[in-house]
Amino acid sequence: MQLVEDHQQVGFIEYSSRVVHAEGYIMIHCLWVSAVGKGYGTQLLQKCIDDAKQRGKKGVAVLTNDQTSWTPSKALFLQHQFQLVATAPFDFELLVYPFSEVVELPYFPENWHERLTGYHSLTILRSFQCPFVEVATENILAAASKLDISVDLVEIQSRDELMEKSPTPYGIFSVIYKGQLISFHRLTVHSVYKKLQTLLEEPV
Repeated sequence: MQLVEDHQQVGFIEYSSRVVHAEGYIMIHCLWVSAVGKGYGTQLLQKCIDDAKQRGKKGVAVLTNDQTSWTPSKALFLQHQFQLVATAPFDFELLVYPFSEVVELPYFPENWHERLTGYHSLTILRSFQCPFVEVATENILAAASKLDISVDLVEIQSRDELMEKSPTPYGIFSVIYKGQLISFHRLTVHSVYKKLQTLLEEPV
C-alpha cells in the first residue's frame, strides 16, 4: 500500500508473514516514509487498520527490534495504542492492536534454542521478501570465502517452512554457524569475517 503526495511516493506499508502465530491478524512486514514529522507513518498505519477491519480481521500486529532498521520502529505503534504482548531472543518484540478485548492475541513459538542447535555448518536461510536480502547474502558469502568456509544456502519456499525452520521471529534472513546466530540482517563483510573468525577459534 503506497502513500503518494504531489505524484511522488512518500511512504509505503507492506503485509507479510513473520515467525509469529497470528491467525486472523494482518502482520505488518515493512513501513517506510520519506520524511518524519509529516504524519506519513500515521496515515499509512490508519489505512492498514481500516483495511484489516474491512477484511474482518482480529487486529493488526507488527514485529519490532530496536537493534536494527530492518524492522519498523516501535515508537509509532505505541503512540497509536498498540500493546507489547510478547518478547523473543535477540531483542524482538511483538506489538498488537486487537479490535476486541476477547480475541486471542498473537504469540511467538518457544523453541528458538532448539532451532539454532540444529545447524552446525555455516547456513543461510532466506526468503526474498526484501530487496536487501541479496546484498546481505553476498556479504556472508564473501566473508566465508576469505576464511575458506563452505556455505549451505536454504531457500524458504512457504509460510509453513518459515514457521518451522527460522531461528528468529524475523524469518526471511538468518545466518547460523555452529549452533549460534550470526545475524538476521545485513552486515558488512568485515563484521561477518570477525564473527566467523571468532567462532573458528573457539575449541570444539
